[in-house]
Amino acid sequence: MENPRITKFELQLLEQLWRMGSASVREIQESLPERDRPAYTTVQTMIYRLEKKGAVRRAKRIGTADIFEPVVMRKTVYQRLVSELLDLVRGSGQPLMSHLVESGKLTLQEVREAEKMLKRMGKKA
Repeated sequence: MENPRITKFELQLLEQLWRMGSASVREIQESLPERDRPAYTTVQTMIYRLEKKGAVRRAKRIGTADIFEPVVMRKTVYQRLVSELLDLVRGSGQPLMSHLVESGKLTLQEVREAEKMLKRMGKKA
């Protein structure tokens, strides 16, 4: 499966589908936070766009409602987003890591896990 480019709002909708497994447009729309919840027609348009991109598919129909399910995996989408971000900083992870540390969004435990991963990858090479 191709790895489609996903916008921030599309990612928010995909997160709901990954959490629910499958859902109608109405269920997706109602699962979003009530504050600033987009209109049903907005969610419907975005789900159809995700379908056209190959990120979701119509799994079945119940009455007049189409039930959608995700086609792309969360890991695949996040890998593309991170790759695009790294491309913006010319491939260097250093600005990203610096920001995560300075903003407090990277915990010591996460750093240790990353170190373990790097060591495992080093042994494979």
